[in-house]
Amino acid sequence: MRCTVFGATGGTGTQLVRQALDAGHEVTAVVRDPGRLDVRHERLEIVTAEVTDDATLRPAVRGRDVALSALGATGNRTAGIASRGTRAILRALEAEGVPRYLGVSAVPVGPTPPGENPLFRVTLAPLVRRVFREVYADLAAMEAVIRESSVEWTIVRPPQLTDESLSGSYQRSMGGAVPRSHRIARADLAHAMLAMVDEAATVRQVVGVAA
Repeated sequence: MRCTVFGATGGTGTQLVRQALDAGHEVTAVVRDPGRLDVRHERLEIVTAEVTDDATLRPAVRGRDVALSALGATGNRTAGIASRGTRAILRALEAEGVPRYLGVSAVPVGPTPPGENPLFRVTLAPLVRRVFREVYADLAAMEAVIRESSVEWTIVRPPQLTDESLSGSYQRSMGGAVPRSHRIARADLAHAMLAMVDEAATVRQVVGVAA
């Protein structure tokens, strides 16, 4: 498989790069600062590009089978990058005929799932949404952009991300969040995304992933 990873210097993006290489795939990592990606491999191409400019992204996705994006804001002050960057990415994919796209969103973008515990539903979830309102508004706008795309997309919604090692053990929920599960390792999120690439049931679906 030939894949392009956006947001490759972040925690989830780096895991996507490493795990895709470990699985034998050819990887193009799109970054702003190559020095921040501590991965080198004969099957890895590192491309420096402005992620909001679809013209500069086209060479990075040309001839690829799939693009995976872990692009997102680090806080309210940088909100906007997810929707703007994703719009440019999808334009580049459509222009180059890349068929598949998977992008990371977040659990708070969607409704609280049935079966969630009352404390989380009434107190914690509203608090998180309020504190990071700009981040989640950006991700909601990003999801709208993805849904309008002609590519075979999957939106992946994880809860809180951690830096724990890959376990390979996690839950999935088609259409929304996994109830009563509020954490997942970035390594497991990346593992889940790579597993979904060839899974037809996840095409044009929102998929919740949690430990």
